[in-house]
Amino acid sequence: MITVTLGNTGITTGKNAFGALPIQRISQADAVALVRRAYEGGITFFDTARAYTDSEEKLGEALEGIRDRVYIASKTHAKDAKTFWEHLDTTLKNLRTDYLDLYQFHNPAFCPKPGDGTGLYEAMLEAKAQGKIRHIGITNHRLPVANEAVDSGLYETLQFPFCYLASDEDLALVRKCKEKNMGFIAMKGLSGGLLTNSAAAYAFEAQFDHVLPIWGVQKQQELDEFLSYIENPPAMTEELKAVIEQDRKELVGDFCRSCGYCMPCPVGIEILNCARMSQLIRRGPSEAQLTPEVQAKMMKIEECLHCGQCASKCPYHLDTPTLLQKNLEDYKKILSGEIQV
Repeated sequence: MITVTLGNTGITTGKNAFGALPIQRISQADAVALVRRAYEGGITFFDTARAYTDSEEKLGEALEGIRDRVYIASKTHAKDAKTFWEHLDTTLKNLRTDYLDLYQFHNPAFCPKPGDGTGLYEAMLEAKAQGKIRHIGITNHRLPVANEAVDSGLYETLQFPFCYLASDEDLALVRKCKEKNMGFIAMKGLSGGLLTNSAAAYAFEAQFDHVLPIWGVQKQQELDEFLSYIENPPAMTEELKAVIEQDRKELVGDFCRSCGYCMPCPVGIEILNCARMSQLIRRGPSEAQLTPEVQAKMMKIEECLHCGQCASKCPYHLDTPTLLQKNLEDYKKILSGEIQV
């Protein structure tokens, strides 16, 4: 088994970690069974968040009785100390534990620091002193905030999107974390589902010995793929290099990463899927994207108010309304048969 140690935290775990965001979408029983299967298959690091609806509760039931054999990370999107403590108390109750191995600020628009007036970092330090958390981390989608967090020396881990579509700036951030002995947790290793070759995704991440990828799974088949890599990790072959090269050619640039921070839309447009429909429909079974339900979601784009809220909240600075309109035009051509997929 290939292992990763997260900086100077002492947390050492297999090169596969379980991202518990997707288990929001499945039943309690199915989620518990999936998490337990992950543990039995060799996964020991589980990442969730207060913002992931009932994910913490499902994880808590699944890991009850084996708490001392796993690492649990969660996150708070609190903007003040009062909410921080409310989130932490709820998280510990949901997860059926009295401590978290890692507690992370969840994609803040700034880098929390002592004395910044929010009381957030001070609350983290107090929670650590009380033994309720063991290590302090931060997650982000914004390069400036992520770089500031690394440079500050205040955080033990950084969680940031990282896959084989990474930019030169992303790669520089990853290298900086290694230089500073800071743990790097890679989210969106499959770029929100746009990348469909898990072996290529794993082989890319495996090139960075200090990076821990968390894979978001909600189906047994998806989990089994990653579990199989524990004993038989994919090597970076010429074939996988060709897959990566082709995907980068098709996808690098202004594409929606499906992070969801643009949501909710005032008129109910499902931006995180509609803004990348052109890629989804060409990179998977097209029938799944042509159902009456999906058609209705796409036609909702015609109700766009052009209020600019989505663009202002996008951490990748995308022109989201224009991206939505382009995807709708493409979708209509596919429906009419003008474009074959």
